[in-house]
Amino acid sequence: MSPTSRLPVRTPTQQETHGRRDRSITDQDANAINRVEELSYDLKVHEVMTANMQIATPDMPLSAVLEILRINHISGVPVVKDNQLTGILSLEDIVRAMQKNELSAPVSQYMTSKLITVASYDPIVGAMQKFSDSRLGRLPVVDEDHRLVGMITKGDITRGILVALQKDYKEEEVRRYRASHLFEDIVSDRTTLVLRYNIKAHDFTHGGNASSHIKRALLRLGADPQTARRCGIAVYEAEINLIIHTTNGGILKLEVESHRITMSTTDDGPGIPDINQVLQAGYSTATEQVREMGFGAGMGLVNIKRCVDKMDIESTVGKGTKLVMRIYVPTENFNGRKDEKPNEPPTDHRQS
Repeated sequence: MSPTSRLPVRTPTQQETHGRRDRSITDQDANAINRVEELSYDLKVHEVMTANMQIATPDMPLSAVLEILRINHISGVPVVKDNQLTGILSLEDIVRAMQKNELSAPVSQYMTSKLITVASYDPIVGAMQKFSDSRLGRLPVVDEDHRLVGMITKGDITRGILVALQKDYKEEEVRRYRASHLFEDIVSDRTTLVLRYNIKAHDFTHGGNASSHIKRALLRLGADPQTARRCGIAVYEAEINLIIHTTNGGILKLEVESHRITMSTTDDGPGIPDINQVLQAGYSTATEQVREMGFGAGMGLVNIKRCVDKMDIESTVGKGTKLVMRIYVPTENFNGRKDEKPNEPPTDHRQS
């Protein structure tokens, strides 16, 4: 096992620079998609639309519809005849009639008959696209049988996204609360939470996934952001080391206790002939192909050592390597009870 490089620099994609409209989204671009964009695909039209609608009929006088709009504080209504959607009447249409002093005219004379609809089961991103293309203020929503089931406006979409974000926030707060009280609620002489990840050799596509999951778990458990960042960097470097140097992959493990965090990796080869040598900045046994990918610059173990309080390496050539990293944390990080001097763990990492 040898040290790895710095985190690869990610340059902005064309989609990020010039916008994603009419462009395909690559796997790399997907990493930059935020929660609002994700919700535009997750939320369906029927979840944000207005189902309890006011409607008009083709033979109603415009003056009657104007009163409906005034009382209900809306700007348009669908026009229905014999349970079939036949048009849309907006406040703008009524204003045109007022300019001609024709409020007594029937709805059919001023309604819009050329309809653009959206399906109730479509993601709201589809409605957003139709709003953008048509410049309309409202869209009728139809079901699988093309029956009118609701109306949707841009305001409905905005409110729906805000409600979903608020729900996300509350659920995250509950998860954080439950996780952060783990060590306080469980009574035992020693409580350890163990997370285990199988890392595949040369799987650069998923490199960093495990360290990302670990960092998120630590934040939910109540670790302070600085501690979570230190762990995140250390396990990222260790994870990439496994991907670069192991023969058949390895195991990345996190053990969380109330006073310390222990991270470790084990693999089945090829082993390190001289541990002191690999601890030198810039020394690496990575292949030229790996270096061309931006990894293997010989700073992995150096970066790990800077981030952790204790690091131990055991390695046998031809058999494999075990790396153990520890960070000591005040007890208050996880159970709310401050312990300025946490108990010093055994120095031999094999006792973990």
